Amino acid sequence: MRERLILLPGWAIGPAALDPLREALLERAPHLAVEVAPLPALEQAGSWLDELDARLPRDTWLAGWSLGGMLAAQLAARRGDACRGLVGLCSNMSFRDRDDWPCAMSQEIFAAFHEACRLDPAQTLKRFTMLVAQGARDARTLARQLQVTQAPTDPRVLEAGLRLLDVLDTRAALQGYGGPQLHLFAGRDALVPAAAADALLNWLPDVEVQVFADASHGLPLEKPEEVAAAILAFMCEGEDD
Repeated sequence: MRERLILLPGWAIGPAALDPLREALLERAPHLAVEVAPLPALEQAGSWLDELDARLPRDTWLAGWSLGGMLAAQLAARRGDACRGLVGLCSNMSFRDRDDWPCAMSQEIFAAFHEACRLDPAQTLKRFTMLVAQGARDARTLARQLQVTQAPTDPRVLEAGLRLLDVLDTRAALQGYGGPQLHLFAGRDALVPAAAADALLNWLPDVEVQVFADASHGLPLEKPEEVAAAILAFMCEGEDD
């Protein structure tokens, strides 16, 4: 039976944005079955995890970008031994800051972004792609790539995703999940502070953490070859354990 890796995109990021990473993984590991799975298109934020659990196969490796990584963490904790391992890609433990987790987007900035999305979703999505690309070596090109791969999304689904970003805190899930974990961060990320990498290691020292110093929040699309190499090395270590 072929090993399977499932990739989940982030909020308002089309699954096609993960195709370069999928291709890089398959080029290096043709024996691996790699699937890019879209996030749920549901208006009820509380149903997203259940929908993923019902739709995605078990006994796989789970990887996710930003919100996708947070949902992958929740799903890994739920599945336990039925998840082979977990990879977070620019995925914070809490997307917006909390009293006990300051290494995140400020609550005021998040609330302003949330309100802007309610008032003008199309313009907010354009701004969002620029924030994802900010810090990249060629931010303009990366932003265009993100816009091209962005699938049309119902504003009510965007709203549900933002509600999840507001409330999700994956620390308990990560602590409760006993399988191998790799968390990749970007040093020039405009949405997830690079300091979250050290905060995660200080809080959960047994997980693997790597920071790509010269990358943006668009890390999986910006540096697919490097990310693929890191993921496959991690998976090989997990198989050896």
